[in-house]
Formats: sequence, C-alpha cells, structure tokens
Amino acid sequence: MDVRTKRIYDAPNPADGFRVLVDRLWPRGVTKERAAIDLWLKEVGPSSDLRKWFGHRPDRFADFTARYTGELDENPAIDQLRQIVASKPTVTLLYGAKDEAVNHAVVLADYLARR
Repeated sequence: MDVRTKRIYDAPNPADGFRVLVDRLWPRGVTKERAAIDLWLKEVGPSSDLRKWFGHRPDRFADFTARYTGELDENPAIDQLRQIVASKPTVTLLYGAKDEAVNHAVVLADYLARR
C-alpha cells in the first residue's frame, strides 16, 4: 500500500498514481483539467462543522485528528477509498490546505495505514 498526500496546487506527476481529491469543497482557482484527478471523493473529507471548527489551526490538530478519526469510523465512504487503495499500486490523496503537515489528508492517510 502506497498512499501519499499532495497539495492539489502542485503539478501532477505520473508518480502520483491514482489521484483522489479528498476535500469536500472544490479548491479555489483550480480547473478540472489542471487538477488531473481520477476521483473526487468529497464524502470522505471532514464534516463541514468539523472543518470550520478546526480552521487549520495547529493548536487544534490533535483534537481535530481524534474527532475526524471518529467521523471516519462511521463514514461508509471510507470503504470505497479502501477498495481503491487495495486495487492501485499508488494512491495520492489531494487536498487544498496550505500546511502540508496539518491537514485532514495527513490524518486520512494515517487512518488508512493503521486500519
């Protein structure tokens, strides 16, 4: 299993493998062509309430991780993502956040690796 994370604003690369956008909202300023995604699985992103509460604040990341993990435990869309990860050599989870370490895609990749 090779699951990577990458900003949607970074140029696509063949090494990305199967590209999955995991944001609930389409990223600003990115055309569908430039995004070069294979799938938009917005249902696997954090709920709107959780996303708004988090606000990409590093001081809330630990709490966000726990809450988002709880959401993922109850989210049927995670099964679709697991099937994709199992069937593809490389899957890149794409996100729009500026911080490459403090974002939901990092939590999601870790969640997939642990379960």
